[in-house]
Amino acid sequence: MNDVRSSFAQQGLIRPRDGRVLGGVCAGVGRRFGLTPWVSRLLFVLLLMVLPGSQFLIYPVLWILMPAEETITAPASVSAYPTA
Repeated sequence: MNDVRSSFAQQGLIRPRDGRVLGGVCAGVGRRFGLTPWVSRLLFVLLLMVLPGSQFLIYPVLWILMPAEETITAPASVSAYPTA
């Protein structure tokens, strides 16, 4: 699953800290495609009207697979004890 997350991160699909309402999936997808989070959410709702039900499966899957911005920007390993 880490391969999928790193692939999403390389493609710019991450859940940002700001602009989240629920999990940040729409904000992340909107940011990736150059849309504001609200336009992305509106398109999500419109898609829900056209293809009812599929979004309730897609959203949680993307929530799990898309890495959060905090995990991308955090240092890989930080030692609590200085090495002399």
